[in-house]
Amino acid sequence: MSKIRFQSFSSGSCGNCYFIGIEEDGGVSAGLLIDAGVGPRSLKKHLAASGLDPDAIDAILITHDHMDHVRSLGTLCKYLRKPVWTTATLYRALSRSPFYRDWFAPCGKVLSEGWNDFCGGRIRVQWFELPHDATQTVGYAILIDGFRFVLMTDLGRITPQATAFCRQADAVVIESNYDRDMLAHGPYPEELKRRISQGHGHLSNDECAEAIRAFDHEGLRSVFLCHLSDHNNTPELAFRASRPSLPPEKRLVPLPRRIPSPLFEL
Repeated sequence: MSKIRFQSFSSGSCGNCYFIGIEEDGGVSAGLLIDAGVGPRSLKKHLAASGLDPDAIDAILITHDHMDHVRSLGTLCKYLRKPVWTTATLYRALSRSPFYRDWFAPCGKVLSEGWNDFCGGRIRVQWFELPHDATQTVGYAILIDGFRFVLMTDLGRITPQATAFCRQADAVVIESNYDRDMLAHGPYPEELKRRISQGHGHLSNDECAEAIRAFDHEGLRSVFLCHLSDHNNTPELAFRASRPSLPPEKRLVPLPRRIPSPLFEL
């Protein structure tokens, strides 16, 4: 019997990289990497520590072109040589970048609108747009052996389309970036505070909690809080804000910023 495995290797402005895959017969046979904020040496080390093989990665998906999500895209293309799938808009932007274009060119692929098939159809992926202030930012709805998974790392604000995908999901990864009081009284310049908090930057703990209340449904089993700010949040504050939004039997986990999470069974 197959199992669905999920792991975060890094989550935050220091770098973002996530794995979801299918485990069967004691090993992961197929999976996807989402974002490229961790270098190949660290990634291989983290994969090995979890008993995962880089060959199990069938493709890399990119959510947007901010540096903490694509910092290691060129080296991952060079050393892993896996296809990198993006929207047409992000494909054009990454193809023009002097940091990635030479190694991205032979690996880059364009996702279609609607469902895209991977691993012989065992994994299906659909992207949806988010209002975060990159060239384009997307979340991913992933159907993996019938298990429904949604990942949204940088939102700005929740959208009706994002809520609709989450209302069908078994597990959701959602941004809970900042505590409002910490941001308001913290060291950031006022311009940066406005950029973060005014609908095109990041999602606050309170906004995340409100979003979870809106999309919780009977089939939802797990929510993972991602992209917590190092300066304007703590795992305890993020957890405390969102815990009342879910029934106690449902799993709620703040993902660590700089170190890998456990390898979760979904």
